[in-house]
Amino acid sequence: MNYLFKCLLLLSIFLFQTASAELADTLEKVKPSIVGIGIYTPTGHPKNILKGSGFVIANGEYVVTNYHVVSQELDEQLLQEVAVFVGTGKTALMRKASLVAESKKYDLAILKVSGLPLPPMTLAGSKYIREGSDIAFTGFPIGAVLGLYPVTHRGIIAAITPTITPVNDIKQLSMRMLKQLRDPFMVYQLDATAYPGNSGSAMYDKETGEVVGIINKVFIQESKEAVISKPSGITYAIPVKYLHQLLKENNIKI
Repeated sequence: MNYLFKCLLLLSIFLFQTASAELADTLEKVKPSIVGIGIYTPTGHPKNILKGSGFVIANGEYVVTNYHVVSQELDEQLLQEVAVFVGTGKTALMRKASLVAESKKYDLAILKVSGLPLPPMTLAGSKYIREGSDIAFTGFPIGAVLGLYPVTHRGIIAAITPTITPVNDIKQLSMRMLKQLRDPFMVYQLDATAYPGNSGSAMYDKETGEVVGIINKVFIQESKEAVISKPSGITYAIPVKYLHQLLKENNIKI
């Protein structure tokens, strides 16, 4: 019995180390494609404000993020522009970007970035991946505080569920929520916790690095301020099939 227990223990350690090594290898490949998304204000203090995360696709000139990350109206008098932050830490560079495609329904946005092409990520196919599949996502949680240092979380697809935001009171229902109730679409629910700044992060297959979804939101138990101290542990991601639709509608080839 002791011999069998030892064998099982060694096997478990081997499988854990193998899985960790696979993710580490994938992360090396993925990280150069992870970027920050924000606003550049030439006369501001600070000039650069990080709003969320994104990732490079296609020919290296396009970046994907959530629509709500770039939906803020820019101040023309202050010469504000959408910015993509490339690199890490103090060596990070700012590149100007323009919004070329958007979907409010699926909370997706595609930006075109100035400058030389960046390393792109590969998109998975349009089919839903199975519940229980291993995933990871990389972005900039609490980016305004921690700076441009990409952080990786891992987990599984916990469920494929309609995109419905629970509320405690019917008075909290907005017109957008009511439209979603009439015509919900399916999203991934994860058992990993995302934080403010993770919006727009690439969610990818741990082994291949292919993008299978885009981190969208976290279910908040109390207030937005409590998401850091009391996270619910329930995160949602938009399946990559809806990104494929947006790319096709705007004739962007991958």
